[in-house]
Amino acid sequence: MYSLVSLFSGAGGLDLGLEEAGFKVQLCVENDLICRNTLHLNRPRWRLSNPGDIFKLKPTDILKQSGLKKGELDLLAGGPPCQPFSKASYWHRGDSLRLKDPRAKTLNSYMKIVEGLLPRTILLENVDGIRFANKDEGLNFLLSNFKKINKKYSTHYDPVILAINAAEYGVPQLRKRMILIAARDGSKIELPKPSHGPNGSTPYVTAWNAIGDLNKNNYDRELTLKGRWGDILPSIPEGNNYQWHTNRGGGKPIFGFRCRYWSFLLKLAKDKPSWTIQASPGPSTGPFHWNNRLLSTRELARIQTFPDDFNFSGTKREAHHQIGNAVPPLIGEFIGRLIISQILGGKHSVKNLFYMIKKNKNCPPAEPILDVPKKYHSLIGKYPAHPGTGKGPRALLLSRIKNSIL
Repeated sequence: MYSLVSLFSGAGGLDLGLEEAGFKVQLCVENDLICRNTLHLNRPRWRLSNPGDIFKLKPTDILKQSGLKKGELDLLAGGPPCQPFSKASYWHRGDSLRLKDPRAKTLNSYMKIVEGLLPRTILLENVDGIRFANKDEGLNFLLSNFKKINKKYSTHYDPVILAINAAEYGVPQLRKRMILIAARDGSKIELPKPSHGPNGSTPYVTAWNAIGDLNKNNYDRELTLKGRWGDILPSIPEGNNYQWHTNRGGGKPIFGFRCRYWSFLLKLAKDKPSWTIQASPGPSTGPFHWNNRLLSTRELARIQTFPDDFNFSGTKREAHHQIGNAVPPLIGEFIGRLIISQILGGKHSVKNLFYMIKKNKNCPPAEPILDVPKKYHSLIGKYPAHPGTGKGPRALLLSRIKNSIL
């Protein structure tokens, strides 16, 4: 077994996969009480750091609590909060706060622990937006710190950036993420070609494959979609969003094209992978079930490839938050096997992943599209399309506020 210290452990999705790949979890650093309860509930043998707050935890504390010495750790893994670099932030603001966001300070904490532990391998997961052209301060910050560490300690950390869409490696979800991997001895890691989808040898794992057996007509009332737009969802086809009801869609012109965020009234299609599961969705934020309801906690967990015997502490909303923030365990195992075989000298293959998606077959046809309820008919009209990135009403308002301050 290879030693693992986990930072920003959350509900443990990444750690579950790495454990199955062949790593032993020596310590989990997580400050959120609900997540800590989830970790303890499912993996009581995993030690939780004290304190859980990474800003109050010294590298020497991690070494002592994990039972390791500096330089002994095989893998330091974790995903600092991604909100400062997320696509949703770009949509809302026309930009992102990036390093100016207080949550981005976790990158600095991460690198201090790297320096204090000097692990053999480092894995850092974040949203793909952290490397956007001309908006990549976060990534450049990490790279410059690796150079400083190399100069100071004569190490050879040379990060490799992997851009991964989880659906291309067997996860029933279109989820793009950046994974940074750096080896102390300078070893490189190579990402295999996609195994699923149009560029792979196997079709995508679909939403029906993953959750079709959970599709029951009788479900808890808490899954009923409420709010202003709940009753319009049945008039949107599977795999579509609000844009169906624009002048460029096939429905009624109730919205302006691209004037809402992509996940607004977004519905799953049985024969395609799920859209990205978000951590903190609004009342009209999808993806929603093809039966025009919210997804259950178990359905969300299946789409993220959590095992069925894994349970989440807290309310349904809190469970959704943990699931949406997690790295799919299947991706964790996939990357873990690559690290073992390509960097740490092990003989693990990248095959036989532990979470085999339940292959629900005989996918039924798409659900029928219903008429737009009469209560929305007064909204039918002509609406202009969104003017473009950074030119929407909210972005312009924030720009004016910023200029007035300056």
